[in-house]
Amino acid sequence: MNHLDNLEIRDPELREKELLAALPGQIAHAKRNAPAFAELFKEIDPAAVNSRTALARLPVIRKHELIERQKSLPPFGGLNATPVDKLGRVYSSPGPIYDPEGAGEDWWRFARALHAAGFRAGELVHNTFSYHFTPAGFMVEGAARKLGCTVFPAGVGQTEMQVQAIADLRPTGYIGTPSFLKIIIEKADELKTDVSSLKRAVVSGEAFFPNQKALCAERGINALQAYGTADLGLVAYESEAREGLVLEESLILEIVRPGTGDPVAPGEVGEVVVTSFNSDYPLIRFGTGDLSAVLPGISPCGRTNVRIKGWMGRADQTAKVKGMFVHPSQVAEVLRRHPEIGRARLVVDNETGQDRMTLRCEAAASDALAKALADSIREVTKLRGDVAFAAAGELPNDGKVIDDARKYD
Repeated sequence: MNHLDNLEIRDPELREKELLAALPGQIAHAKRNAPAFAELFKEIDPAAVNSRTALARLPVIRKHELIERQKSLPPFGGLNATPVDKLGRVYSSPGPIYDPEGAGEDWWRFARALHAAGFRAGELVHNTFSYHFTPAGFMVEGAARKLGCTVFPAGVGQTEMQVQAIADLRPTGYIGTPSFLKIIIEKADELKTDVSSLKRAVVSGEAFFPNQKALCAERGINALQAYGTADLGLVAYESEAREGLVLEESLILEIVRPGTGDPVAPGEVGEVVVTSFNSDYPLIRFGTGDLSAVLPGISPCGRTNVRIKGWMGRADQTAKVKGMFVHPSQVAEVLRRHPEIGRARLVVDNETGQDRMTLRCEAAASDALAKALADSIREVTKLRGDVAFAAAGELPNDGKVIDDARKYD
């Protein structure tokens, strides 16, 4: 069966009715058990929030707010309805932002994405998402295990060892970023090592560029995208139709005008705002900071849920680079360590075919300063970054801290 279960092929009106019928109970649960929602919803009658119009009146909690909320009320800003001692794991994402994981099976709900990409019981899966600090590795491992797959926890880096493991173990599936899959294939070519056992992949964490898609197709790898966050888990996933990303079944999606909570007209680009029915971490109107738009109609694959165009950029200056979020506050921390820098901005581009960060800063050029800055970028963001110097007054005075200059055409 192409579909994981019959939820994916429900009548759209029935799905909407069932989600809205469950919404008052989830809001009541959040208000009763999560201190932040008790405060946010103190004037709200949960029973009255039974329509999209009523939902749109609730405040949006945006991802960039989590850092300050968590500082004020650690570890999760009072948004968790399950106490820490009852959780399965706690993670740290750059910011830092702390993320909970409950104890249930496939808690992040990624099984739909893997099943749609053809992952089945008995297959060996090569999982290259990080198992260190961030939830991505465990996020998809739980889904693979639910489907009955065996998982090789490869993690990130050590490309030659990754290639050797694939050659020796012959996994059929890859999970990770598309850029790292490309690196593995190219390294295997360089080493003249056979990695042709890979037949399918779920890629996530960054944009999936045409040259990467072409390489996968050339090597016989059926690679589909998944879109998720460390807060929500899976949000949407690509099916064999390859026409947008299908929304996960237990979410309510809104596309709102950036900086507001106002839903936009169908098809208009806006910020992805999600209401989750997770009982441990009941995020209500969570603003991801990602831009997308709803596609009209139903997918040719037969799944009837709403589809979005996929990731179309950031609604704020936070950027996702190689699967990791980079925040303006992190750029400020780098500059705080180097007071000799005047103005600066972090430019993110993909001219080489992969995400690249360059800190452009107004300061006297110096090899020693360039190295120190590069070291600070790596320490603060956990990513590599180049440094380029500019004359005083050369950078635009437009308030930008992170300039996402990537092109996706």
